[in-house]
Order: sequence, then C-alpha cells, then structure tokens
Amino acid sequence: MPQAHTNPAPFHSLLFQLADTQLVIEAADACSVPQTTLHHTLLVVSGGCGQLHINGESLPLSTDSCWLLTPGDSYSTGNKEMSLYYYLISFSAVQTGDPPGLYRQELLPGRRELIVHPFTKVLRLAEELLMNRDCQEDDVLLFRQQLRFQELLLLLLEHNYSSRQLPSPAQSVESTIQYLQDHYMDSITVKQLAERANVSLWQYTPIFQKLTGKRPLDYLTELRISHSKTHLLASAEPLREIARMVGFSDEYYFSRRFRQKTGVTPGQYAQTHRRKITVKDWTGHVVDIPERARRVIYHGETLGDLLALGVKPVGGDEIFARNSVYSHRIKKLANVGFPLDPQRTRPLSPDLIIVANADEKLYASISGIAPTLTFDSFAPLDSRMRILGQWLGKQREAEAWLGAFHAKNAAMWQLLYSDILRPGETASALFYDHGNHLFAMGRSGLSTALYAPGGLQPTGEIQGILDQELGFAEVDPAGLHSYAGDRVFMLIPEREDSRTAMERLMQSPVWRSLPAVQKGQAYLLDGTKWNSGDALTRERLLALLPKLLGGQSR
Repeated sequence: MPQAHTNPAPFHSLLFQLADTQLVIEAADACSVPQTTLHHTLLVVSGGCGQLHINGESLPLSTDSCWLLTPGDSYSTGNKEMSLYYYLISFSAVQTGDPPGLYRQELLPGRRELIVHPFTKVLRLAEELLMNRDCQEDDVLLFRQQLRFQELLLLLLEHNYSSRQLPSPAQSVESTIQYLQDHYMDSITVKQLAERANVSLWQYTPIFQKLTGKRPLDYLTELRISHSKTHLLASAEPLREIARMVGFSDEYYFSRRFRQKTGVTPGQYAQTHRRKITVKDWTGHVVDIPERARRVIYHGETLGDLLALGVKPVGGDEIFARNSVYSHRIKKLANVGFPLDPQRTRPLSPDLIIVANADEKLYASISGIAPTLTFDSFAPLDSRMRILGQWLGKQREAEAWLGAFHAKNAAMWQLLYSDILRPGETASALFYDHGNHLFAMGRSGLSTALYAPGGLQPTGEIQGILDQELGFAEVDPAGLHSYAGDRVFMLIPEREDSRTAMERLMQSPVWRSLPAVQKGQAYLLDGTKWNSGDALTRERLLALLPKLLGGQSR
C-alpha cells in the first residue's frame, strides 16, 4: 500500500508518459478480481454505477466520475444494479534531476476523486486514447497519442491541483469561481462567497465582475443553465430532477430562467440540439432518432439486451419483465401495457420507442409520440446487440459484451463435452401455453442457448422449425417422440390451465416412454424466468446449464 508523501514533488519537475488505455465492461452483479496498480492510473467511469474498493476503503462509483490511483494501490470494482463501464488509463511519472527516476508517490496527496466540469471533454479524450491505442509502430501517431494524454492530464490538474502560494484578493475571488463551478448545484449566497474568499462583501462583487464580466448570482445562474443543457441532452431524468441536479428550487423556476437566458423552453432546447442519426428498422421504416437517446421505452421480450448495454428504459411491459432474471433491476420501470398503450406511453415523454411488433396499426398509433423503431426480438443475439448498439450509441459496449459472452459460452460447452455430454447429443425445449397447447421452441427462448455454437443439436423436427425462422411451433403430444431430443427441457408455464395440461402430459405413457425421461435427462425450469433469449438470461444460463446437465436440480 503506497504511503502518503508529505512533500510531493512539484509538477514542473515531473514528466508523464502514457502506458496503456483499456475499456473495462462488467456485467451487473459482478465483482472484479483485486489488482495492484503498477503505474499511476486514471479510472474514468463512462456508464453505470457501483463501488470502488481501494486499500480496504469502499467508495461509490457513478457515471461521469474520475479516480486517481497510485502505484501499489490494491483495488477492485463491483456493481449490483446494472453493467459498469470504465476506462483504465495507466501512465508513469519520471522526476527530473540527477539522476532522474520513477516517481511512485501520490500525485495529489489525500485526493482520490478528481472533479472536472464539463466531464464530456474527459470522456472524449479517453475515447480518443482508446481508439488510437494500437498506433505503436507509427512514431507520429504515437507522439500525437502522448499529446492527447498530456491534454487530458492538464485538464484534470487544472481542476484539482492547488497552489501553495499566498493568494492576492483577486486570486482569492478567482478561487471562488472554481468553487462555484464545482458546487453550482448547492444553495449559495454572495455573502458566503465573500467569506470564503476572505474579502469584504463590498470588495467581492466588483472584483468578481472584473474577472468574469458578470455579477456573482448572474454567473451562478448561467452556470446552472449551462450544466442543465448537458443534462437535457445526455440524461434520462425528468425535468424536475434536472432542475434539482443543477441547483434550482423547482422545475417551474428553472424553466422560466432557462427561457429568459436562451429564448426557448428546456424541452424545445433538447428537441432542437440533440444530434440525430438516420436508421432503418426491422419492418423498413427509415427514422431519424437521437444519437444517444436517454428516455427509451422498450416493448418486447428481450429487455435484458438493453440492460446488458447499460441502458435502463423508462417504460416497458411488466408481463415480460416481472419474473425475469433481471426483475430486481427494473423496479421503477413504468408499465405501458400489453399491447403497448399510447395513453400510458405519452406521459413518460420518451425520446425513443422500440417495439418488438410488426403491426403497422400499432406503429401508427405510437410513432407520433416519439421516434419509433420496430425490432426483431427473434433475431440472433449478436444481431440484436449490434443493432441496439447502433441505435443507442453503445456500439463499443455491444462488442465488448459479445466478446466476453462468447468466450464464456465456448468455455462452458467445451467443459460440458469433455465431462458430461457426448458429441451429437440433441435437445428440445417444450412449453404449454394458451391452455393445453404444446409448443417446441425454435428461434426464441431457451432454445437459443441450447443450440448456440458448440452446444447441443436440435432434433430433425425442430430443425424444420428453425429453417422456417419461427420462434416456436405447436406440437401434437401424440407425436412428441419425433420432437423430444436426448435431453428434454420442459418449461413450467405461469397460467394455471397450461400448468395442469403439462402435469397431465407428464403423467402420460407418452412422456414416460421418452428416452430422455427414462435416462433422467428431462429437466423442469420456470418458463417465465428461463424461457428467454435476452442477453442477461443467456448470461445467467452459462451458470445454470452446467448445474442442470451435471445432475444438480434448480
């Protein structure tokens, strides 16, 4: 554990060299393995929330925060509610002198979190460092990469490094300008600012006005308005919450001041200034959508795809979500009904609606509320994640998630085939719905995990369902033998009449004569929880399937 340095080296005596830049993505409910830093390291959070555990201390991580780690620090991260995304930017510091040497002490003693406004510039520089990390063979590009890093470091130091010189009155007042920039969301009076600068009240305002061209409270209002613009374009929060976040007492006063300063309402500003992209949806609509939508309504059975990308919708259908593996993460999800109800949707003020439905009448009824896209929730996982990544400005997160998932999926099946399964084994996923109607899963639900690359094989009859690109197809129980594989997964339905029909089948000679049943290779699963092909359910199945196939019940 590094020791605090009582007399840190002045920054003009240090030379900084970028070592590496990484983007780390952690799924919800994950916890990283503790690591020890070899270099000075910036941890820049771009999405999600969680905890930073450092040298035994636990600190809250949130979007748009930056942390400075010292060589020798032991740290790990963890999160519960949603995926966490952060950049790790490592660098070395060399102290000039005779002889020069690596400087491994704290750069800003006692300070872990670095405060910067606006944070978007930090994220832009971090993204550029990541995008250009593979330029090691080009000296000019490598030099430009170092300059980008120096620009980022300068930005952080300007906001967080305090001079130890005795300030003049002008410098003291100037320091309160920085204080305003850091604490604009608090209740602040001119008297408090003058006391903080240790100058008289009659001196403070003229000096402040000379430095900024504005009176203190006018400066504070413009500062709040400026930050509110960032939130309006980048936040999913309602107007009252944005007003509170930037220091206004209520949304009505905020709206009035915003209009006085800009000439438009906050809503009009957001509508006009959000950058847009043009995309084509599942059923052929060409739609202009926000480049980074913040208030998304998603209506479909694969809500876990959005959550895996770090996107928490403001509205959806509780039928698909209430018993899912991720239900605890969407307790505040507004229910917009099934089918989607325009009357429930409009009050949520969405800036993007995604609906897994090809019904043009439904589309016409909701597309006037906000830009609306139809989405094929039966499409393969990779395709869905990349499409949503494009639509939601999460392309990098989508690729990172898919890369990690496919590596874990391949490892799981390799382990199962080396220990439990035989090459060529078949499987089928069955469920009852709409009373006594029996279905075999095809391109949707649990079967997407069973028939994943390297996994089990469909039976001939189910292969026909897949060839027709159907999510599922009805099965005559009398012909169940031709659908049942070497391993049969029966999904327990939520409806009582369907559960009764399932129990009746499982007491019948047809069921008992299935080879899978006779060999103890038939498995019961909660259909409302596990019969989904969304990203988070697929991720959880990586842990469940080995337990099932290895003989542990769930």
